Amino acid sequence: MLDFLPSPLKGALVVALIFLNTLILFPVLLLLGVIKLIVPITGVRKLCSLILNTIAWYWIGFNNVLVDLFHKVEWDVRGVEGLSRNHWYFVTCNHQSWADIPAIQYVLNSKIPLLKFFLKKQLLYVPLLGIAWWALDFPFMHRHTKEQIAKNPSLKGKDTEATRAACEKFRYMPVTIFNFMEGTRFTPAKHKRQNSPYKHLLKPRAGGTAFVFSAMGEMIHTMLDVTIVYPDGQPGIWDYLSGKVRKIIIDVKVRDIPERFLGMDYENNREMRVEFQRWVSQLWAEKDKRIEELL
Repeated sequence: MLDFLPSPLKGALVVALIFLNTLILFPVLLLLGVIKLIVPITGVRKLCSLILNTIAWYWIGFNNVLVDLFHKVEWDVRGVEGLSRNHWYFVTCNHQSWADIPAIQYVLNSKIPLLKFFLKKQLLYVPLLGIAWWALDFPFMHRHTKEQIAKNPSLKGKDTEATRAACEKFRYMPVTIFNFMEGTRFTPAKHKRQNSPYKHLLKPRAGGTAFVFSAMGEMIHTMLDVTIVYPDGQPGIWDYLSGKVRKIIIDVKVRDIPERFLGMDYENNREMRVEFQRWVSQLWAEKDKRIEELL
């Protein structure tokens, strides 16, 4: 509708409106987070979680409305039929730009549970944001280094146990866990430095996904394998916010996660680790071919 405006003005207005919306919602989010923290009543905490997730959905939905209002993007979306907000999902995607996350949120926000990321436990202590992440039930990873385990062998396996316990609340409220397997955005320089065997992708890092499957294997059985393509070239986040991105292809393939990988002991079972890495490599080979087809 307002796509006729100059790109810098559109970008500035979108950023200002997102910031204003965040200022309005953030105090409410923090208040509910504090209530959830100090009131040890299960019913109260569940109610707070429900309201907090609704606030997050609204925040993302508002951002999506801004995209429709200020920009003219041709969305080519495939494979989202039959998705449900009452189901548990693990989502992975190739990573090209900081625009990937808002683009994926635009497509999936109303179709699946709120996207959440595993965060390092240390981030829990970030002022304000730590409480917000905790309030929104972002799962925090408990990870011990190899050196710590070597000094204290009793710590072995405690990481997954602690994280699994922290994720117990997801048994009663569907969740979507999101992870970029590449771990970083694709660039030609990184691709060359890695000597990646894929034409359009960096090498996947299997460890983070294996950790999710180990900790949440009893809950998450379905993976959404998302492939995102920008036909006009790899954009930056400002390109997305200012309306310079004209077409985005998002292809979603629903996959059943093999039962043998759910709750697996990835770190200590070498055969399982090799098999899982082989499975991930096959997924990435298929995704690389799919990108070529979409382009």
